[in-house]
Amino acid sequence: MLINSKNNRSSKIITIRPRDEIMTRQGIPYLMGITGHSAGARGLSMSMVIIPPGGAALPHLHRGFETAIYILEGRVETRFGEGLKDSIINEAGDFLYIPEDCPHQPVNLSKTKSVKAIVARTDANEQESVVLYKDH
Repeated sequence: MLINSKNNRSSKIITIRPRDEIMTRQGIPYLMGITGHSAGARGLSMSMVIIPPGGAALPHLHRGFETAIYILEGRVETRFGEGLKDSIINEAGDFLYIPEDCPHQPVNLSKTKSVKAIVARTDANEQESVVLYKDH
């Protein structure tokens, strides 16, 4: 990861260029971008999620934090709510809003192409608020 700043809590603009994917608690790869650790952010994080062909995240929620997603590539079904009984299908160009504490599970609808999306969250620690959802 490239960080262009010596002092993460300064008034400088910081550039993050992630080089390696990390496996998240939700079981899908991320390119971590802006976080409290990488940029000194205090109230948000922003990363790129990649859902492999035919892949899905583990059902989860973000305890106490909102999430906004912009889909760059692919089609995804997001199962959500109590028991993951509701679902919505989105594709490249769509924005999604997920309220805090909302159980959800994104599923890549393609068997041949990855889904890529930008994820922003009101949690500077990004993975700290992830809670796996067992009630499905």
